[in-house]
Amino acid sequence: MSEPIIEVENFTKTYGDFLAVDDISFTVQRGEIFGLLGPNGAGKTSTMECLEGLRAPDGGKMRVAHMDPTRQPHKLRHTIGVQLQSGGLPEHITPHEAMQMFSAYHHVTPRPDLLERLGLAEKRDVQFQNLSTGQQRRLALALAVAHDPDVLFLDEPTAGLDVASRAELHTLMRELQAQGATILLATHDMAEAEEMADRVAILLRGKIAAVDTPLALTAASEGLTKISIHTEKACCLTAVRPFPAVRQRLVNDPYTIFFSDDIGQTVAALIAYVAETADTLIDLRVERPSLEDRFLELTQ
Repeated sequence: MSEPIIEVENFTKTYGDFLAVDDISFTVQRGEIFGLLGPNGAGKTSTMECLEGLRAPDGGKMRVAHMDPTRQPHKLRHTIGVQLQSGGLPEHITPHEAMQMFSAYHHVTPRPDLLERLGLAEKRDVQFQNLSTGQQRRLALALAVAHDPDVLFLDEPTAGLDVASRAELHTLMRELQAQGATILLATHDMAEAEEMADRVAILLRGKIAAVDTPLALTAASEGLTKISIHTEKACCLTAVRPFPAVRQRLVNDPYTIFFSDDIGQTVAALIAYVAETADTLIDLRVERPSLEDRFLELTQ
């Protein structure tokens, strides 16, 4: 990840009098999985569509794989793969026919193995309109990656997918990244972004509120860290002494749960207290604020 493959500089997008994206800038390094997060109307899809060459920016500059999406859209389409929120395929086309058509457009050999891997082999001759929402999204993904794109745009890729399909999608994303692909992921799923993205940008009302790794963003959270402790004699359940940096204590038998703003002080004091009371530690869990917690903190 030594060079930017996506560059966005002072990008602005309007629809009539509505300012959808307001002068944002960010870069995505080659080989990154980069998440675009934000509530509905934040500007995620507008940003993605302009990067894909589907819409023109109203201000600023964009580069994808050293190409201007507005001026070089046809050349760009052989370099990128796009999975849209809606499939956009004809109602009567089958997965087999769609794969043949997309492969011919990109001048590559069709990939029936992708249909099989994404659970569509038995549906290869079923019309698109008769596929479930999850199956339609899996087909869109198969078509997006069939030509081994350098940059892959995924807009809410796991919406409507079951647990197994979601896991398979994440495995495929990691494999594509290992092969050198760059992935721009727009999602409402904070857990997905926290698990998959190397860095994320949080968009609010058309502006970037934060850009960093999920770990760095959650570390900067103002939220409290949850510390759950379970001991053999339950010494912490009945402890009357205050523990340092604890702002709230709850009991969920057999666990005592502390909410701390300094985990080092609190954990050290708890371990010392367990030893002092000749108790035995069975389980100790520390849960930092999640990316969803940080997202809610920023949006509220």
